Amino acid sequence: MARRNDEVGALLQEYADLIAITGGDAFKARAYEKAARAIAGYHTDVGTLGPKELLEIPNVGKSIADKVVEYLRTGQVSTIEETRTAIPAGVRELITIPTLGPKKALTLYQELGVSTVDELLEAIHQERLRDLKGFGEKTEANILHGIALMQKAGAGGRILLSAAMDSAEQIVAELSAVTGCEGCTYAGSLRRMKETIGDIDILVAATRSAPFMAAFRAMPHVAEVIAHGEKKTSIRTTKGLQVDLRVLPPDSWGAGLQYFTGSKAHNIRTREIAVRHGLKLSEYGLFRTKSGRKVASETEEEVYARLGLPWIPPTLREDRGEIAAGLRDELPELVTEEDIRGDLHTHTDLTDGLAPLEEMVAAAAARGYSYYVVTDHAPDLAMQRMTDEKMLEQRELVRQLDGKHRRMHVLHGTELNIGPDGEVDWPGDFLAGFDLCVASVHSHFTQSREALTRRLVRAAENPYVSVIGHPSTRRIGKRPGIDADFDAVFEACARTGTALEVNGSPERLDLSDEDILRAKRYGVKFALDSDAHSVTHLPYMRYAVGTAQRGWLTQDDVINTWPLQRLRRFVREGRRRAEEG
Repeated sequence: MARRNDEVGALLQEYADLIAITGGDAFKARAYEKAARAIAGYHTDVGTLGPKELLEIPNVGKSIADKVVEYLRTGQVSTIEETRTAIPAGVRELITIPTLGPKKALTLYQELGVSTVDELLEAIHQERLRDLKGFGEKTEANILHGIALMQKAGAGGRILLSAAMDSAEQIVAELSAVTGCEGCTYAGSLRRMKETIGDIDILVAATRSAPFMAAFRAMPHVAEVIAHGEKKTSIRTTKGLQVDLRVLPPDSWGAGLQYFTGSKAHNIRTREIAVRHGLKLSEYGLFRTKSGRKVASETEEEVYARLGLPWIPPTLREDRGEIAAGLRDELPELVTEEDIRGDLHTHTDLTDGLAPLEEMVAAAAARGYSYYVVTDHAPDLAMQRMTDEKMLEQRELVRQLDGKHRRMHVLHGTELNIGPDGEVDWPGDFLAGFDLCVASVHSHFTQSREALTRRLVRAAENPYVSVIGHPSTRRIGKRPGIDADFDAVFEACARTGTALEVNGSPERLDLSDEDILRAKRYGVKFALDSDAHSVTHLPYMRYAVGTAQRGWLTQDDVINTWPLQRLRRFVREGRRRAEEG
């Protein structure tokens, strides 16, 4: 039976959007947003929970729990239905325009019947906005500009983590070179390694802000300056991305970094703790409420310590239990990029990669890996024209390269295609010759939930499959994940000793952080991979690691942090357990 979490989460998120569009209580809208995220990522199917059990989910109060119960019982929520009838779903599209807020979006609908971006463009070209109170030629120009920026930046104005990281690191490098810089970094959702980024927050520690604001505005990729001042300047890049620069006093660096890293939900928790200690926490420091005396501010570590907490890694700061774990001194020691000993999923120009094996091996060795697995596609992806002979020739080359670069071991693997019935490309006797096999779904994404689940479970049960690659098959912003019962898949992987991949390709990041959290509860092990198709893709490992950290993974959870001997034992034991059934 399908989990109800995603549909209930989507419903609550829709209600939050409707509240914002109608100019309702902003705190109420945020409450429903947080509840939507909490329910979507909750490990238990909410369809099986009663009212009291729903209240155990973080950020779910009685009013929200009552709505969930009503929806599960009747298939609708009267309050949400009433709000829906007042506003068409298309209006939500309007508030993604950077220069148009919820109130103006509602006015456009109520006065002109506009509910889509296309209808808005038509109304502007017909000069129909000019008769509305609060609108005019300047408003029209701003809206047109906002639509253009939104279209450049992509759906919803959000871009992939990697694109935001490239821009942020370039800006940080340039500002770090400005005289007087005592610290410079990115913050916000980028520092938390979220899979998509709405805007970039850059922080500088310096006694004088003017040189940095001037340098920031003069950067070549600045398309427009949205606002500028002594403490904050906002620009829009030529790619349509907003970047905010804040210059902090050096003695407020730690407090500012903690505040602007977020998330909002995490910061609410830390401020609540501060209040209980008779303190007030802001971007400028931690202060005594009564006297106003500053007690901590220079580093994040001292701010957290004064609140009775260890330093909490940014990737955990999502109000998903990290505060409680910190208070109990039970925060995990998260896996880091330095812990990764090898990449288990890579491609060469033998199939759809861009570089020959020799170049990929040399680049992997330069990253300091102790082992490296090449996993070119198997024959069922016809476009790759793979044959047994080609694969065996590659195996011979792999053996020749083994140990030639900084003593790095080169292993021969393959990425198998999981067919519609769960079968893979080669028979067992041929698969037995590979050091490691990854198996992935590459087609037939619209099968029934039962068929897709059976397909993945059967692949996990194959004794020669050690890793399920990019398990959900999603491509962020392009293709949703397949509709399978992933709890059944996670259980099968735990039972058979099959690892689940966290694919570092920026448009995949698959498994997602929420799925990792669910899978870990079953005792599954994970493989963090780049899925590199060129030498320049090997650094995608950082995004796999960031996603893994958001899923609370440690070294022990990740098979490619292990010494080669232990990894080989994992592969052997997985084959044995699958054969035993």
